[in-house]
Formats: sequence, C-alpha cells, structure tokens
Amino acid sequence: MTMTAQPVRNQTAPQSTASRRFIDKVFKARELAVVAVLVVMLGATQIYNGEFLSEQGITDLMLNATILVLVAVGQAAVVITKNVDLSVGSVLGISAFAAGNYLRDGGNPLVAVLLAVALGVVFGILNGALVSLGKVPALVVTLGTLYIVRGIDSIWVGSKQITADALPNSFVDFGHDGIWVVPYLAILALVVLLAVGYYLRSYRSGRDMYALGSSPEAANLAGVPVRKRIMTAYVLCGALAGLAGALYLARFGNVDSATGNGYELTVVSAVVVGGVAFTGGAGTVYGAALGAVLLTSINSVLPAVGVSSVWVTAINGILLLLAIAVDRILALRVAAVLRKKAAQMRSARHD
Repeated sequence: MTMTAQPVRNQTAPQSTASRRFIDKVFKARELAVVAVLVVMLGATQIYNGEFLSEQGITDLMLNATILVLVAVGQAAVVITKNVDLSVGSVLGISAFAAGNYLRDGGNPLVAVLLAVALGVVFGILNGALVSLGKVPALVVTLGTLYIVRGIDSIWVGSKQITADALPNSFVDFGHDGIWVVPYLAILALVVLLAVGYYLRSYRSGRDMYALGSSPEAANLAGVPVRKRIMTAYVLCGALAGLAGALYLARFGNVDSATGNGYELTVVSAVVVGGVAFTGGAGTVYGAALGAVLLTSINSVLPAVGVSSVWVTAINGILLLLAIAVDRILALRVAAVLRKKAAQMRSARHD
C-alpha cells in the first residue's frame, strides 16, 4: 500500500507545478506583447517625427506615465483579489486638493504628501470594510464611494483653485526635475512598483491575494484570512491613489474640483491591458505599469503624428475590449490544459 501511494504523490506535485508554470508563462507572454507594441509604436513615431524621443520627449513620456502607474499598481492589487476600486479618481482629486490646501497655508511638503496618503488610506479602509465585512459587491461599493468622495470634494473645493504660484518652489521643482532624463517622480514610481511587486510575490499575505482571486471559496477553506487580505488590497490602493494625488499636484501645479474626473476608467483599462485578469488571481503589477505606460504613450504619440487627441478615448476602449477578449480566450485555454492534466493524474492513480 505504501509503495503504491508514494508514486501518486510524486506524480501529483509535478502536475500541479507544471500547471502553475503554464499559467505564469501565459501572462508573462501578455506582458511581453505589451512591451513589443510599445517599442514598435515609439519606434515608428520616432521615424515619423525625429524630435519625438529627444531628451525632453523621453522625460515627458515618463512624467505623463508616473501618476497613472502609481494608481494602476494599487488597482492591480485589488483586481488580483477579484474586486475593483472605481473611486480612485475621486480619491486622487480630493487628496491633491488636501495637499495643496495645506501647502498654500505654508505647510511642509513632506507632511503634505503624508497627508494625501493618509486621506487615501481612510477611503481605502472605508471601501475595504464595506466589501469585506459588509460583503457588498465591490462594483456597487466603490461606485457609491466614487460619488460620495466626489460630492465632498465639490462642496469643499467649490469654485476654488490651487495654482503653482501658491505652492512652495521646492515642491513644484520636484515635480519637474530629475537625474538627466529620468524625473524624480518616475524614480519614486519605480521604487513603489518594485516594492509592491516584491510583496505580492515574496510574502505569504501577498500570495494569498492571488489565491483569493483564483477561488475565494478554496482560499477560505485553505485558511486564508479573506477579509484581512481584501482590506489590505483596498488600503494599498487608497494609499497609492492618495500619493498619486500629491504627485499630481507637484507635476501640474493646478488642482480644482474636476481633478481626477473619469480617471478610474483609464486606470482599469491600464490594468486589464497590462495583463491583469479582471476575473482575478492572475497578472502582475509590472504588467499593470506597462499598460499604464502604453496608454499614456498613445496620448503622446497621436499629436506627434498629426492625429487628433480625441481618438485617445476610443483607442483606449478598443484596447480594453481586446484585452478582455484575450483574457477570455486565455482562460478557456488554461481551463482546457488543467482539465487535461487532471485527467492524466486520475489515469496515473488508476495505473
């Protein structure tokens, strides 16, 4: 009996490992495809317009992507858990105004950034509590908080506007300066990206988010603290949206009640285009960041080749639909492979 059971265990482990490797390869291929499209698009634009990838052009591309990358990283963590946060645009807007209002009154720039992050965390906790404890669908919860935060922002801000001349010079300079062609904002976004990516892959709590997104029921049975992990994802998302709000203020030096309007749809598009499965449990924050870079680059490429920027929204929608279609096709292929491997395992047990 013992001699028969041992080979079964030896065969089961490799099959499971092979399945995980296959899934990882599929989504890494998605990320490589985004990189390929990005390289071809930028290369073709440079051929058409020789000034596009000048030093200032490269700097502008990085600056344009920074804010979206930060918010997309937080959104990716939420989507991986099979949820979504539609309130990120509103959180970005109110956090930017809170930081600007504090700085306008003579506040310290570092404290202003921390204030924006803390405000994002508060709204992250609210979303996380309603989704995890109240068990309300994430789409409904975050759509509601989107309007709540936007309403608070509109009442608070009103017709007021914060401009660069009301901000400390050091804060505004940080939003534009850098090391050679690399802006400080891009360096900060890269540090955040690497930190979150490392956390999701190297810590058990991070890996639990993937397990939760793959199958909430199985994760619960396996002892994963589901509510805690969902809360962590939303707090992280809120914190990064708050940080993005502060950096938005430094980058553009201008905030009003309309800041962040509609931003949530661009963020979701970046995450899905970057290979994070909207059904949860697959993809990486690196892919989400690549998706953000791709979408912001399209926004820069179109004017450079003489195409009206009004096409940006339509192109983003087309990319989103294509990404969802690819996700569906890949999901069916992965399911077929897993069924085949399960059949092989059952056959091996009978043998």
